[in-house]
Amino acid sequence: MSVLAPEIERLHACEPLGFVGRVASVSGLSVAVNDLPLPVGAIVRMGGDAVGGPPGDQAGTLGEVAGFEGGRSMVMTYGGLEGVRPGAPVSLVSASPIVGVGDGLLGRVVNGLGEAIDGKGPVRDRAGRLLNAPPLGAMARARVVEPIRTGVRAIDLMTPMGKGQRLGIFAGPGVGKSTLLGQIARGTDADVSVIALIGERGREVPEFIHDALGDAGLARSVVVVATSDESPLIRLRAARYACAAAEHFRDAGRDVLLMMDSVTRFAHARRQVGLSVGEPPSTRGYTPSVFAELPVLLERAGALADDGDSSGARRGSITGLYTILVEGDDMTEPIADAARGILDGHVMLSRKLAQRAHFPAIDVLDSVSRVAPAVSDGVHAAATRQAMRMLAAHREVEELVRIGAYARGSDPETDTAIEMSAAFEELLQQPTDEIAAFEAARERLVRLAMESGEKVRTRRDNATLSGQGAGQAGQARGGGSR
Repeated sequence: MSVLAPEIERLHACEPLGFVGRVASVSGLSVAVNDLPLPVGAIVRMGGDAVGGPPGDQAGTLGEVAGFEGGRSMVMTYGGLEGVRPGAPVSLVSASPIVGVGDGLLGRVVNGLGEAIDGKGPVRDRAGRLLNAPPLGAMARARVVEPIRTGVRAIDLMTPMGKGQRLGIFAGPGVGKSTLLGQIARGTDADVSVIALIGERGREVPEFIHDALGDAGLARSVVVVATSDESPLIRLRAARYACAAAEHFRDAGRDVLLMMDSVTRFAHARRQVGLSVGEPPSTRGYTPSVFAELPVLLERAGALADDGDSSGARRGSITGLYTILVEGDDMTEPIADAARGILDGHVMLSRKLAQRAHFPAIDVLDSVSRVAPAVSDGVHAAATRQAMRMLAAHREVEELVRIGAYARGSDPETDTAIEMSAAFEELLQQPTDEIAAFEAARERLVRLAMESGEKVRTRRDNATLSGQGAGQAGQARGGGSR
């Protein structure tokens, strides 16, 4: 048996050939095909001279098996349905989706099929890899104990990230999440950035690449693009392709920052596919497969654990940064709610802060990193807690202060928070073209925290002494009257 094992393994790896079905009908975005016994996810070609298609249709239309109904395979195309006719041949291209990834992707912009769309010629230096690789097992993951810096003070100081973490950026439209992603891609200390733009407007893609990302950021990045006008299958495939590319660099021992904008549009694409193959809608029109696939996608990030190999080879990591488009600024909408339960923390972008020209518009009081205690030293953690107390105290009375209804002297901590609010707000703001050095930012935070703590103690001591003095004076007056 041991002699035949390699041959059996090669046999299992062989691709089936010669499967050809025929178009039976079209329903919505899907095509029903007879006599096509292929698994879900198999790539097929509809039409084409090679399989007896109409003359002049050399390439045909690529598509993917998305489901089955009544003994027929339901195929969705990567393009439109124009030209599809009854009886048109549908032939197998690949039964198991394999994509080309490699170092040749660095500095390139590709579509969901891995094809270059930046006008720089074909992508070289690639090897085959499974598109839908399973996520790391629980015991194959390393603990998140090493920080990764983003170059953004509000994140690095208040919600610090660790290598292998999955962090969500929750925001409504127009509050600066794409600009923030570009700033992080330029300023991160990760070795490689893999950026997936899923369902973006076509106009915004070149703006993001040239303005937000810039030449320096692009040089060490891979950008995977699937715009909103493309097939939902292409949008799904682009997200998975970005994960496969990130896994290639992770397995090579590099620290990867995987940024996906956005998970919500990935969910929209999965809903379209599910509804097209007859899946019933459930929560607010989303199909059950959406909520089944979200954790599979998000769990593909993570750090490789040391398996005891004595070679000393570096273990890579994928740190996931995912944007979630909050529809109507409703944090309880299904995708935001589901993602928040899966991720290791969340950063909230506030429309109120954005309207006040506060960039990045991160609401640090509503944001949390679940790995912060593991990636921060004691001094940093204590300074963060003190800053949070000051910011929370100021928010409670902010409206009263604006209308002049707050009586100063009523609470030492609140008085200090009001006095220090401008300094903390300045610390948490940052121009889009600035990359903040962590150590300098940390020192500044610690200094502000110590200053605010000292002022609170001084005010409390003064209040205590003043109260004691008033009490003694009252006793003296009482003794004199007797």
